[in-house]
Amino acid sequence: MARIQQLSPHVVNKIAAGEVIERPASVVKELLENSVDALATRIEVDIVEGGVELIRVVDDGEGVEPEELPLAVASHATSKIREADDLFRVQTLGFRGEALASIAEVSRFKIRSRRHDRPTGAELEVAMGVPGAVRPCGSPAGTTVEVADLFSSTPVRRKFLKQPSTEFGHISEQFTKIALAHPRLHLVLRHNNRAVYELPSAEKLIDRISLFFGSDLARNLIWIESEFEKVRLWGYVAHPSQSKATRKGQHLFLNGRWIQDRSLGHALAEAYRGLLMVGRNPVSFLFLEMPADLVDVNVHPTKVEVRFRESQKLYRQLLSAIRTTFLGANLNSELTMRTGQSPGGMGGALLQPVQRTIDPAKQLELQQDLVAWAREQSRDWGKPGYEPVYPELRPEEPAHSLPVPRFAEPTPAWQDSAEAGAGANDGHGAPEPGETYSRLDTSHAPASEPFPAESIAAELAVAARNGLTDVRAMQIHDSYLVVETPEGLQVVDQHALHERILYEQLRNRVLSESMESQRLLVPQPIELSTPEAALLAEHRGLLARFGLCLEEFGVNTVLVTAYPVMLSRVDLAQMVRDAAERIAESGRDPSSRDLLDSLLHMMSCKGAIKAGQRLAPEEIDSLLAQRHLIDDAHHCPHGRPTALILSRNELDRQFGRLG
Repeated sequence: MARIQQLSPHVVNKIAAGEVIERPASVVKELLENSVDALATRIEVDIVEGGVELIRVVDDGEGVEPEELPLAVASHATSKIREADDLFRVQTLGFRGEALASIAEVSRFKIRSRRHDRPTGAELEVAMGVPGAVRPCGSPAGTTVEVADLFSSTPVRRKFLKQPSTEFGHISEQFTKIALAHPRLHLVLRHNNRAVYELPSAEKLIDRISLFFGSDLARNLIWIESEFEKVRLWGYVAHPSQSKATRKGQHLFLNGRWIQDRSLGHALAEAYRGLLMVGRNPVSFLFLEMPADLVDVNVHPTKVEVRFRESQKLYRQLLSAIRTTFLGANLNSELTMRTGQSPGGMGGALLQPVQRTIDPAKQLELQQDLVAWAREQSRDWGKPGYEPVYPELRPEEPAHSLPVPRFAEPTPAWQDSAEAGAGANDGHGAPEPGETYSRLDTSHAPASEPFPAESIAAELAVAARNGLTDVRAMQIHDSYLVVETPEGLQVVDQHALHERILYEQLRNRVLSESMESQRLLVPQPIELSTPEAALLAEHRGLLARFGLCLEEFGVNTVLVTAYPVMLSRVDLAQMVRDAAERIAESGRDPSSRDLLDSLLHMMSCKGAIKAGQRLAPEEIDSLLAQRHLIDDAHHCPHGRPTALILSRNELDRQFGRLG
């Protein structure tokens, strides 16, 4: 028997399906692109159970002739090209003629279509690659495609699919890309018979961006436009303050097709060089329009990657357009102070713009935050069963207990005033049975006042008596601490050290399942993209281990009901968004230890004091004392050193004192 054999069409189509149809979102992408190519003005997408049970796409496009229906589901049959040279003149989104054949091979497939000039339509069913007969039927003008029981003939592939909510998140991403690329289309998306999006035709792209990504991002977008030879570049780039932890916020479209291009992505990053922190990525919505003969779209199975004939010119055009626009734009970020929130720092936050010079009273309040945090971490000392790392270190009782500041709790815009008044009439509600949140009673608290100096002194005196504070220390550039030691001197990165301390504390609490949460008197709504909201909803249990408690609130919004006490100074909305990005970035095993560690890194980085933040002498001493209570104070969680040492011998040698 010959070892090399010709594969049957059935096997060939299954192989092709593995390349083109990765998950239900791939089916939706191909069907939406077919509808766009058919010049549809309205497209409706119905999804059942994340697309595994049913995907239905209905459009009012040109339709298909009855006699052409068998060819529509045949491999490599298309109306888009006739000969090889047509590949370099393709103006449509699809052209290979393999999508429908691949889909029909791994599902129960039905297509029903009617041309506008015909009184009746026709339908064709294909069961796992086996086509039936074409039958006449009643049908509105356009085409309806139904895909049921996806991957039921390939159980191995079906086993790799995620939960329906996650799969629907991927479908929503594909829907969003089409909606952004073609804002004049009327689009509808439903999941389990519930309307998710009803998008009428829009004249302005910014309206679609605001709908999908929130009004806050839309208000911080900058218009760019450039035309060079036959290439037009236009769209929006976001203010640097709207950066993301991943590149998922970068949207690039070529002639109506969403694409990825490493060279243009690098040009975008270069344009933002010096404007973003390390590890942050810009957000963009960019559109390229060029003749088809200047780009090869036939280089990737799903056509998300292309090859430009003059990629270097495009690189320079994009870089120049963004930088030129930035020269005339105000890229300064306003410094904000949270002045109207609970002592935890999260509930119903009010942001008040202030000048670059911070009010001294508020500056003092910021400086005292670290001391209060250090005191919070030592609250378990002395309790039964607690064994300190250094048994000889026992903090004394503070000279005075700290007063709890009282702040007015604003009513958020999403909540009716009557409900807000009824829900917050007593300042806090009674705990539910079995509730483990730590609630903060502020009903009898006096007005905010500075922390007593004697309380701080009493706390630091303990470390000094036990030899855990350094001889002398000073802060330079509001970022580094220069510490005199018996061996010479150390230069300490204040952010890296505090980040390591927070990381160790968070990790111990998470692994021992002893993380404490602060319940918000008024839950805070946070607007996300639909896929991000679905991811957070799916991993609520994991986030609860960190003390971050969420509830679903609509399609693309979550309600934060509690947050980790240890991270009371963190921007809650940004932390939730970054958590969603970290989960999306984690790959195929979102419950693995790697994801836990990734979230720990993110939360400790967010909660740590920042470079450029001036510290009071008491805070410096407290921070340096804390490093003796963790296992590894020499490196931050990312591996960077927390301190550099210059020995006394090296100083003497540099100044010629050693002969």
